[in-house]
Amino acid sequence: MQRCLTLVACAFLSATPLAAAELPIRKAVEFSMLPRDLGIREKFQLAKEAGFEAIECPTTPEAPKAEEMLAASKEVGLPIHSVMNQEHWRSPLSSADPAVVEKSMEGMRTSMRNAKLWGADTVLLVPAVVNPQTSYAQAWERSQLQIRKLIPLAKELKVIIGIEEVWNKFLLSPLEMARYVDEFQTPWIRAYFDVGNVAVSGYPQDWIRTLGKRIVKLHIKDFSFKKQVAEFTPLLEGEIDWKAVYDALAEIGYQGTATVELRGGDGEYLREVKRRFEKILSGQV
Repeated sequence: MQRCLTLVACAFLSATPLAAAELPIRKAVEFSMLPRDLGIREKFQLAKEAGFEAIECPTTPEAPKAEEMLAASKEVGLPIHSVMNQEHWRSPLSSADPAVVEKSMEGMRTSMRNAKLWGADTVLLVPAVVNPQTSYAQAWERSQLQIRKLIPLAKELKVIIGIEEVWNKFLLSPLEMARYVDEFQTPWIRAYFDVGNVAVSGYPQDWIRTLGKRIVKLHIKDFSFKKQVAEFTPLLEGEIDWKAVYDALAEIGYQGTATVELRGGDGEYLREVKRRFEKILSGQV
């Protein structure tokens, strides 16, 4: 009788799908998502109370404010894991104007020094912008030329430059992104992969598998094509196949940090974002 019960139990267990394990990914929030009317320390405290484990902060050139960011991080116990460079859109490295390029380079140098001060290991960089004045080939060559000049500082500060794909008409496929990163032949240049940014023309799970170990950080947001209008949406309300994203991340063994990059809101909103974030990382979608 006991043997029969054991066999029945084994049959039941083998027919019951196991719950997916939560991916070993640290959940972070974008600084810009926190209420603007709060002070720096209060923003960090709110993010911590909402359940986030890290934060991504913007380039902060003013010394007192940068020190205040560091103090808030230490007092609250919420590490700054990455720096969002602020100059790459306004002053792209692909510009033909040396003054514009230098402004972008100075923004990167400041971002990298911020990262060193704060204990962050990565600076996000949009490498180039293709437009009527800048061809694709020019964007590739000019941006790589400037980024190579930043590698010695990255090595000195031990800060990785994370190349992000955005709607800049550049690095339009995962194969191109992989090639672009590989051509630097250095561990200090890697990919900062944004799940939502590729949904308009590709599949994030395909990008994840192609980029593989090149990925140093993730941005998480959803995307929708409903009513023939392409737009970013709250998590789990778009058409991104989050189960496929989960499977791809598990397959490449990603164990870094992922930052939600959505519209801002109050504490209740942030807690709901974090709850949905956990569902994605647990494969419960």
